[in-house]
Amino acid sequence: MKASRAFNFVTTSNLVMLSRYQADTLDELQKGIEKCDDSCVFYHTFQSLGRHHFLVEGFSNDFAQWALASCNRPELAERLASLDIRDYVSIAELRTDLIRVLDEFCRANPRLAQQPAFERFHFCEAIEEDVPLGEAWSLEEFRDKLKDVPHASLEFHFLTSRLRLHLRSNDFSQWFSEVLGLQSLARNVERIDIYTNTLDGIRDRIEGFVEREIRR
Repeated sequence: MKASRAFNFVTTSNLVMLSRYQADTLDELQKGIEKCDDSCVFYHTFQSLGRHHFLVEGFSNDFAQWALASCNRPELAERLASLDIRDYVSIAELRTDLIRVLDEFCRANPRLAQQPAFERFHFCEAIEEDVPLGEAWSLEEFRDKLKDVPHASLEFHFLTSRLRLHLRSNDFSQWFSEVLGLQSLARNVERIDIYTNTLDGIRDRIEGFVEREIRR
């Protein structure tokens, strides 16, 4: 069955740059998050999860990982990492909660807030350029194209789409639901855990759900 609107696969090319902000203490990290551009917060949270999809130890959130590895503050790292990016549809909301967690810790532990870290934290940002990869007009075409798209495309459509859509959803589920009318498939894809699956694992699970729908 041909869809009324094609799914447009996109990938991204990123130019990563150092910003003017850096931190040697947790107090400075908080101030940096308060002042840095949205692109910095995005890079160290949403894009960090995509970069570190293979991690078996530590945290995919760069702020949490630095609190653990460079400041030896596992309790703070866990609180920062507990901010689930699936709950956010704007960088402003995420920034507010990051600042709140750090502020609470720094106020309760003023000495630790000023303690120099083992390594400096450098705030980075990435300039994204979207690159089209082709269209899919049916579930069969979608399945075939999904097999070959790079990790950056999966990250774009499945992880960072929430900010673009301003919904707690992803591009794939939106297309399945709104264009194909496949609500069950959309829900199954939306339920895939982005923290306990690698990007390849996410791809495999989506393929499995799509294949099951095709065979019905």
